[in-house]
Amino acid sequence: MNPAVNLLNYEIGIRGLEDAEALISKVGNNWIVFPAKKMIMTYDKIVELIGKKEEYLFSHKCKTILKEKLHLPGADFIDRVFSDSNRNIQTLRSLDAIYKSGRLAGTGYLSVLPVDQGVEHSAGVSFSPDPMYFDPENIIKLAIEGGCNAVATTMGGLAIVARKYAHKIPFIAKVNHNELLTYPNKFDQIMFGSVKDAWNLGAVAVGATIYFGSPESGRQITTVSQAFEEAHRLGMATVLWCYLRNSSFKKDKIDYAVSADLTGQANYLGVTIQADIIKQKLPENNGGYKALNVDGISYGKYDERMYTELTTSNPIDLCRYQVINCFMGRAGLINSGGASAGEKDLREAVRTAVINKRAGGMGMIAGRKSFQRPFDEGIELLHSIQDVYLNEQINVA
Repeated sequence: MNPAVNLLNYEIGIRGLEDAEALISKVGNNWIVFPAKKMIMTYDKIVELIGKKEEYLFSHKCKTILKEKLHLPGADFIDRVFSDSNRNIQTLRSLDAIYKSGRLAGTGYLSVLPVDQGVEHSAGVSFSPDPMYFDPENIIKLAIEGGCNAVATTMGGLAIVARKYAHKIPFIAKVNHNELLTYPNKFDQIMFGSVKDAWNLGAVAVGATIYFGSPESGRQITTVSQAFEEAHRLGMATVLWCYLRNSSFKKDKIDYAVSADLTGQANYLGVTIQADIIKQKLPENNGGYKALNVDGISYGKYDERMYTELTTSNPIDLCRYQVINCFMGRAGLINSGGASAGEKDLREAVRTAVINKRAGGMGMIAGRKSFQRPFDEGIELLHSIQDVYLNEQINVA
């Protein structure tokens, strides 16, 4: 009998039959055993939380780009996708460490805790809801207790506790930031540390942000692409915060920085500089190119089929357009959770996870919604997000 099956039998004996199916996954020709996951959000609870007005999210069938054309998440994702790439063996091991950690281990889906807001939004504003997070150790504890695949935070925050935690949860070291202490405020991502230092502190991946569409984006693209090249050389994975920023993207009170067409192109630029994972905001609208090509102004290029054949107004189809711009899913798309809005946070987070998963995305990265609340509630919110990806009734549309 396969050794993994013997271990499975042992686990059944101590955990009970109800969790048995969650314990074993096939990766290639090998059987891998992962810890059982007890879900707190059942399918019925998830549907109830989303509400009747958006029940269509669970039954929608995508007819734009069919799911069969995508490279979908799965236990064998690294073997199916990255083993054919130029990523070196150490980078494959780093990616494997991320995919095999936390409650989503062995599923191909990712749940990441990102906390860079202490720099990006200022520490006082970010941590006033719960001052314990001024101490970066508590950020890492939340990620571990919350069952995350990895924790993404500042170089300094990881470095100060690296020897204690680098071997307990995968580190994603955020190497650039925009800070709000310069007067007047500016919006420009600059390097806060080196890739070599991220490697030295035990990170398995580096993260970076590019503000596509901004006047500084050219320099940022060059800097981050060089950083990603060095990260891959050292055997680390790469994660890109793939954001748009330009005041001109707002037209008639609509923010096209979160349009499907513009964010999709940002994703394509991101995977072009070899980001292994793309972090992107969930699309809220479409037609950014059209809106910006008015009053005699020429901006970018677009084709009407982007709007008539490749997308619809359905949130899942809009998100799928983001996925196809990640080389048809060869680079995983993880959508961000956004700002904390109090009681609405749980529903918004779970809704984002449902849309991302059904679109063919790879997971969710939720920061403020999880750490700007009591510790136990943050854990519960993270587990609720993960339960969407663990639930087999919520499938790819």
